[in-house]
Amino acid sequence: MTEAFATLPRSLRAVGNAGVIAVLRAPTSEAAVAAAEALIAGGVTGIEVTYSTPGAAAAIARIRHEFPDAVVGAGTLTRRPEVTEAATAGAQFLVSPGTAPELVRFMTDTGVPTLSGALTPTELMAARELGVAAIKIFPGSLVGPSYLKALHGPFPDVPLMPTGGVSADNLGEWFAAGAFAVGAGSELCSTADMADQRWDVITDKARRFSQALAAARS
Repeated sequence: MTEAFATLPRSLRAVGNAGVIAVLRAPTSEAAVAAAEALIAGGVTGIEVTYSTPGAAAAIARIRHEFPDAVVGAGTLTRRPEVTEAATAGAQFLVSPGTAPELVRFMTDTGVPTLSGALTPTELMAARELGVAAIKIFPGSLVGPSYLKALHGPFPDVPLMPTGGVSADNLGEWFAAGAFAVGAGSELCSTADMADQRWDVITDKARRFSQALAAARS
């Protein structure tokens, strides 16, 4: 267990316990709900419904109601009305791809655990000054696990969640580098799979991620 995980605020423990957060860019609200069901069947209980999904708030509310053991959040938040809508729908965490100060302050003022995107040490420090619960390292595909490990040198107590470039094959490397959780998009639940209703494929991918997570934590 990393120092960052051991010192997680209580409000963020559910995200850390889930470990893998599936980032859903679904073609419809209904597809997001069906994808969540497929993911949970495969052992992935962390769900982030992005605001590129039509009817994102409705999907968040339905997933929370139908799958109470899941941890459900809202992602790709870039405007204040989206934040208000997501919080009202019951989002358990809020994620922005970047760190726009006014927006992030608005997000943290909701009282819902907030993660904002950063990549460089300067961006990370700016995000922490705004009171975010954790940092989304995005896009993780540009830097890799070694970069995450380097960040933990000067920032050992900052919870970091890499998103982008995370696969079942390299998940263990990200956790060994100090991630408290990871975000996985197309490698886990692609828009194409959702559009074609390949729910069994999504469940199989979720099972591989779940197994990789268990191995990383053992």
